[in-house]
Amino acid sequence: MNRTRRITPLPHAEYLKALGSSAPDARKPPSNAIGLLARHPELAKAFLAFNKYLLVESTLPKRTRELAVLRVAWRRRCQYEWTQHVLIARRAGITDEEIGLVRSGAPTPLNRAVDELETDSRLSDATYEALGAELDDRQLMDLVFTVGTYGLLATAFNTFEVELDPGIPEENFNNSE
Repeated sequence: MNRTRRITPLPHAEYLKALGSSAPDARKPPSNAIGLLARHPELAKAFLAFNKYLLVESTLPKRTRELAVLRVAWRRRCQYEWTQHVLIARRAGITDEEIGLVRSGAPTPLNRAVDELETDSRLSDATYEALGAELDDRQLMDLVFTVGTYGLLATAFNTFEVELDPGIPEENFNNSE
């Protein structure tokens, strides 16, 4: 079988130049994800502006956002997304025990929400009600858009076989609890 060539991420200096003012801070370590996106600068600039909202300005609590992203990454078997967001989750105060609950698919309201969105593209009334007890309307919207966006990213990272960034631990990703 002839394997099609995957898209190689641009090196750090090249993606900084290609993205101009939309590029991340030049002092940040190189990112294979940004290098991939920079192969299509117009798409990258539009996406990075939206993704900045999800990561910086979203109404979702950081812990909720990161647990949801981790569940998407685990379900989609996206090692790149998983390893990046385990680090972010830990900085947000998420414990290894909580990360284990994401991996195992424990029946938490948030895991159920991600699973339903990923499977059915909607939330059941029971899950919506459970989330609504903790999140307001804007937060619920941000949650749905976060799950969808990180599902999209997982698809891209898996399709283009984005490798882990240098120095990022594998986080026992292949150990399926």
